[in-house]
Amino acid sequence: MVEIRSLVPDMSLEIRYAGSDNFVGRPVVGYEAAGCYLHRSVAQALARVERALRPQGLRLHIFDCYRPVRAVQDFVRWAGDLGDQRTKSRYYPKLDKRVLLGDYISPTSGHSRGATLDLSLMELRDGRYALLDMGTGFDYFDELAHTDSPNANATQRANRERLRAAMRREGFENYPLEWWHYTYKPEPTPDTAFDFPVR
Repeated sequence: MVEIRSLVPDMSLEIRYAGSDNFVGRPVVGYEAAGCYLHRSVAQALARVERALRPQGLRLHIFDCYRPVRAVQDFVRWAGDLGDQRTKSRYYPKLDKRVLLGDYISPTSGHSRGATLDLSLMELRDGRYALLDMGTGFDYFDELAHTDSPNANATQRANRERLRAAMRREGFENYPLEWWHYTYKPEPTPDTAFDFPVR
């Protein structure tokens, strides 16, 4: 496992689970720092994606990479606490919290194997990089976040496809319910879930 900035020193990171700006509303267990660790072969593929995008005035923006098993368990505990609805209006306004376990929050995660990450695209505008409009924010639990949602507008669908095409060229596959979620295929360690903290 390597930290992505050992390969791309200026990779844009916004590791949401290391802070409180996320669907649980607090730092997640296992995130002691805002780092992005991936299996070395996955990190190398991601670095190739980034290098291919830059001449087009585009860059990646990463929300999450490797996720410790203890963090996945923290998500499951949160999903089971039906009294905690603090983040509902922002992250799951149309869903009952009870339905989040399953399609959105799983008791196991490809993130823990170091081959899955969550990310978006930025575009250079007036000398600064800005996030492209994807139709929803990261971790928005709703049909609108499905990669091919018919309710996303033409610009949003085009931006999602730009990300998907860039990632697909280096072997990453999208999870259809989340435009931001990608897994490198074939996974280098499909049967191993790691639990070291992100430091």
